[in-house]
Amino acid sequence: MKGQAENEGEGSEGVNLEELKNKMAEFAEERDWDQFHTPRNLLLALVGEVGELSEIFQWKGEVPRGLPDWEEKEKQHLGEELSDVLLYLVRLSDICGIDLGKAALRKLELNSIKYPASLCKGSSKKLALLNKSTTTTSTNNNFYISSDNENGATDGGE
Repeated sequence: MKGQAENEGEGSEGVNLEELKNKMAEFAEERDWDQFHTPRNLLLALVGEVGELSEIFQWKGEVPRGLPDWEEKEKQHLGEELSDVLLYLVRLSDICGIDLGKAALRKLELNSIKYPASLCKGSSKKLALLNKSTTTTSTNNNFYISSDNENGATDGGE
């Protein structure tokens, strides 16, 4: 995906996951790359791109929002690496038959139950540390509140 020129005249307005999915499928088909786009291969490529994204921030310490001290060239490079991560993620979800938009909205809903604002607002602590006497657990994708569980909150992984 490196070296792709940005399509002229296309802005970020109106771009959605379905459009990206279709463009990625077309991109792969035109190059006969579907044969290589297995879930494992796409995941490994995604991990590689996350590593490249991480390198951009390595040794910079905390960076303020908006990246006010960054040069335009650095921001452009960041945008390219973020795009690589997004495109591989979209392609992986497509190949796996997962509707990424719906899955993301569902995960946000589950997290809002797991981490209620009334307990978590303003804190980066895990829910188990905020309130040891009340935990949220997941069974068959339904959430239940139980009391006095010292193991803390869990949904089977994040």
